[in-house]
Amino acid sequence: MTRADLRKQPEQVSAMFDDVAASYDRTNTVLSMGNAALWRRATTRAVAPVRGESVLDVAAGTGTSSASLAASGAWVTAADFSPGMIEVGRRRQAGATNIVFVEADATKLPFDDASFDAVTISFGLRNVVEPQKALAEFFRVTKPGGRLVICEFSTPPLGFVRFGYGVYQRYVMPPLVKLSSSNDSAYDYLNESINDWPDQPTLSGWLRAAGYTDVAHRNLTAGVVALHRGTKPLAL
Repeated sequence: MTRADLRKQPEQVSAMFDDVAASYDRTNTVLSMGNAALWRRATTRAVAPVRGESVLDVAAGTGTSSASLAASGAWVTAADFSPGMIEVGRRRQAGATNIVFVEADATKLPFDDASFDAVTISFGLRNVVEPQKALAEFFRVTKPGGRLVICEFSTPPLGFVRFGYGVYQRYVMPPLVKLSSSNDSAYDYLNESINDWPDQPTLSGWLRAAGYTDVAHRNLTAGVVALHRGTKPLAL
């Protein structure tokens, strides 16, 4: 079974997600204790897509997040660098005529400048080997006045929550993974990547450095996950 490490080599990470594509959504539901659906709805509300808008959903995986966005009537481009994820996504979202799947690297997006009214990524930025380069690409393809929404695992601000989450990761998560995933070693990387990921103020600083304004974040589930938002200025 393929397992990535914190060097996050693109080919290695892509192959790892190919391995888990078929069971990915089920495993996420189990490991999040059902919170994955709540996080997805919060992300969709933050993006606030409207009919006719163009939305780029990066690291879209099997298209679950894309389907939530597309329910508004927006045109959604579901981009992912895992061919296995895209194959599963195209099959599962075949009935959604306003979703198109594209194989793409977040650091080298195959789209023109100012192509999208909104760009979003859920639980994918920490898997990018150069996340700040990806943010620069998100900024490039966002239309002036457009918005960015990032949903990602984060650092709970309260010590007792951090402790409890650490206990969950170490003792509860491994047996759940063995029951629900086809590649349990891949989820060792999941834990490592979460623990290695910067906190909310650091990621907010990266958004500002990329050029976004009105940068803010909101904690979900006591800060286990955070929603980050920013706007591309109308005039540069």
